[in-house]
Amino acid sequence: MTRPGTTGISPGSLPPVVFALLILNGLVFALQQAPGFARPLILLFGLWPATAENSPFAIWQVVTYSFLHGGLPHLFFNMFALWMFGRNIEWLMGSRRFLVYYLACVVGAAVVQLIVASTQTSIYPTIGASGGVFGILLAFGMAFPNRMIVLLIPPIPMKAKYFVILYGLLELYFGMTGIAPGVAHFAHLGGMLFGYLLIQYWRRQRRQ
Repeated sequence: MTRPGTTGISPGSLPPVVFALLILNGLVFALQQAPGFARPLILLFGLWPATAENSPFAIWQVVTYSFLHGGLPHLFFNMFALWMFGRNIEWLMGSRRFLVYYLACVVGAAVVQLIVASTQTSIYPTIGASGGVFGILLAFGMAFPNRMIVLLIPPIPMKAKYFVILYGLLELYFGMTGIAPGVAHFAHLGGMLFGYLLIQYWRRQRRQ
């Protein structure tokens, strides 16, 4: 990560990539609400299993799935987290590197989800920006480990590093036990994993 103050982005402003992602996700969600659009959009741009017979998988879906959402709460919580944490990370990284990071987390989440889907018999699409958002959450916890944040539900304050660890452990628990079905828990972990690997790669590059 670059040092704060070197990116040309004011910490109090809404940086361009976060702004563009918020607008784009909102526009796509609005299009999903138009009569007759939701099913074709998910069929073409949702992330479908790559190995299942008769699956409508296409390579572009490893990115496009992240702009589709399953409902207003799904969209709201993802966009709220993108706004809350993404501003600081884009300010810290710079817009170009932040975009690379976000997309790497989205694609990484998709790769993990495709691996998980290859072990299952059912065919279903994965949608949502959560893989990229979880990658941003990880970056926030690494960059600002002692910053206090407050959960929405329940409203409990805690340090960012503990928040990230807690969320990661919960996702692993839910994914392993199947207690919370219908959520791509391993995709969320995939976004965090690929984000961590990319941050470590950039750090090694700076030390060389």
